[in-house]
Formats: sequence, structure tokens, C-alpha cells
Amino acid sequence: MNNDTLVNDLKAAIRTIPDYPKPGIMFRDITTLLGNARAFRRAVDELVQPWAGSKIDKVAGIEARGFILGGAIAHQVSCERVILVDDLVATGGTAEAAVKLLKQIGAEVLAACFIIDLPELGGAEKIRKLGVPVRTLVSFEGH
Repeated sequence: MNNDTLVNDLKAAIRTIPDYPKPGIMFRDITTLLGNARAFRRAVDELVQPWAGSKIDKVAGIEARGFILGGAIAHQVSCERVILVDDLVATGGTAEAAVKLLKQIGAEVLAACFIIDLPELGGAEKIRKLGVPVRTLVSFEGH
């Protein structure tokens, strides 16, 4: 499967709810992706693919959906160094705080992985500036 096919398949599995939580916001909801076994498995496999075979100690999931993804990823990589995961990166505030907390306790943050990136909001770049590689699978314009 090529990258364009992957992106198209994942985007098709993600529901968009317009004007939620307020007018002008396009809410990207991965609940539909989580309910699609094939898409969920593919997303987990693709998120960790660049670090296959790496020694990873922990996976840190950010609230709610990150916990779901984190558990699946921890299983996939047999857990050694730290990978931070969540469903979506927007402004990056939560992920930035998580990276800083992990580093403060001495963790080596190997990467931050997200299914969805909202690049106009700059969150992924904020994480990269902390020296942490960022992997995202699909991008949506707007916010």
C-alpha cells in the first residue's frame, strides 16, 4: 500500500463534525477509525513503523484516545524507550507539556506520534523544536 492510499484510507475512516465545539471548527473524530479494525491496526502499525526494532521502554499516551493508541502501540513494540502518542496534534500545548514532564523525570523521548496533524496551528513544529521527532499520518487544513 503506498502512502497516498494510506492517507486516503485513514482520512475516510475519520469522521469530521463541522462547527463543533463552536462555529468554524472542524472536529476530527477518530472514534470511527477506532471502530474500524483494519484502519485501527494500520494506523498503529504505521505510527510505530520508523522505530520498529528500536529499544523502547515506555509509551506515554495523552488523555482519552492517546490511552487507547498507547496501549496498542506498547503491545506492538514490546515496550522499551518512550514514545508519546495521541490522536491529534493541534496547537501542541498538551504534547509539549507531556514531553517536558517526561524529560524532567529523565525519560528519553524517542518520538511523538499522532494520527492527525492540524499543521496551520503549529503543534507538530513546537514538538520538533524540543528535539523530538514527530510522526503524523494525515493532515487536515483548517482548524
